[in-house]
Amino acid sequence: MADAHNATQEFWHPPAASVQPSPELADACNRCGSEFMVAAQFCHVCGASRKEIAPEGANPWHHSLEMLRALEFHSIKSWLGLSTASLIAFLLGVGCVLCAIAVGVMYSVQTLADFQAIQLWRIEWLMGAIVAFAAAILLRRTDKIE
Repeated sequence: MADAHNATQEFWHPPAASVQPSPELADACNRCGSEFMVAAQFCHVCGASRKEIAPEGANPWHHSLEMLRALEFHSIKSWLGLSTASLIAFLLGVGCVLCAIAVGVMYSVQTLADFQAIQLWRIEWLMGAIVAFAAAILLRRTDKIE
């Protein structure tokens, strides 16, 4: 125990002067809002990685591409709470409804035969939508995953 008091090594050293924070890194965590420690790559509170700040005039499409992440298949699937087969059937039903609307927009009625043909196409698309929506309901999972 006497040797511990005579130790010449210091237990605390100030941070090295060569470590400087990068100016292109964020100063606060996006997840929890706490400030990053000097030259840290991860948040000391929540563990999130430190993001780089995009310079002014950077790619303007970056924000648009981030918005498109909401349209990813897995995020839609978890948002609606559907299984894969049920989501595919639901998307087919939405596509059939859009095609029924497009038939009315694209074709114009000039004779009674045109009117009947357009209505028949609309009925066919809407019947397809009904079948797809029914399949989506029947293929839906009933067990809740928590």
